[in-house]
Amino acid sequence: MAKHLDFGLDTFGDVMADDEGRPLTQAQALRNVVEQGVLADKVGVDFFAVGEHHRDDYAISAPEVVLAAIAARTQRVRLGSAVTVLSSDDPIRVYQRFATVDAISNGRAEIILGRGSFTESFPLFGFNLDDYETLFTEKLDLFTHLLRENASAGGVNWTGNLRAPLVSQHVYPLPESGTMKTWIGVGGSPESVVRAATYGLPMMLAIIGGGASRFKPYAELYRKAFTQLGTPVQPLGVHSPGYIADTDEAAKEEFFPAFKANRDRIGRERGWPPIGREEFEREVAVGSLYLGSPETVAQKIARTVRALDLDHFDLKYSAGPLGHAQAMRAIELYGTKVIPRVREILAEEKVEA
Repeated sequence: MAKHLDFGLDTFGDVMADDEGRPLTQAQALRNVVEQGVLADKVGVDFFAVGEHHRDDYAISAPEVVLAAIAARTQRVRLGSAVTVLSSDDPIRVYQRFATVDAISNGRAEIILGRGSFTESFPLFGFNLDDYETLFTEKLDLFTHLLRENASAGGVNWTGNLRAPLVSQHVYPLPESGTMKTWIGVGGSPESVVRAATYGLPMMLAIIGGGASRFKPYAELYRKAFTQLGTPVQPLGVHSPGYIADTDEAAKEEFFPAFKANRDRIGRERGWPPIGREEFEREVAVGSLYLGSPETVAQKIARTVRALDLDHFDLKYSAGPLGHAQAMRAIELYGTKVIPRVREILAEEKVEA
């Protein structure tokens, strides 16, 4: 039986520009994200995820609220975070908020937990960055107990160092299925890969630079860890940036200015040099930018799915000031052209094999 492959879209709620190039308000950016999620549902996308940030260029600081708004207007698309910064949040409140989204959406909520590559949430919520690793490790442990024990008669029993223990505790609302699908987002450290397998959770690899094939050792390590643990292998997904237009040239010309503005802003904060057109073209040709016509993007996604034997692929379609109309067109092409074409390519290869 053929493996089922899911296709998703991700956004951070980038503060886009209007037709005159002026930044929109964060409120309008949030309203646009809801419309984008509704369109994703209509055109057949499997999963729509929004990322948590606490800065002026990304509007989404409360992913679950945005997802609840989308849930109320959609029927089938699954809804999740990309990612929830668990280190600076309360695992019980995260669980409760997503259980609420799960109820509103009729069981369509998913969670991608991560540490996040931005650190603004730590000082904002009173956490010390020196505790970066400890916070995530302990809060992830508590969250997995919630996932596995909350629906049981005995409730959640957990002890840690950062908060009071839980003894026979139930947390409400309870998901109707008893649990919620939860991924761990991983940037590429072997320790994070093994941790995902140890907890028996699906893993989402964030590949935002360079070719996907260089992550093959991580995919192999993830599956090998399950074999050694004697537990069922869980799904493996990839999150990467991209953009779709009618032609390759149109995609490049529409996307590059916004991509450069977004990338250079982050680069100034992190000491990176400005990105040039040559580096951009290289990422499109052999790196992690899935950009071009529907056929070009479909072929590249299919190559990545083959290389890593994926169960799930997410395209991060937003990029800084890229316009709402352009994002909506990319979503439409992804759902109506790219996804069916990837499935077709992979089916043809199976027949030839």
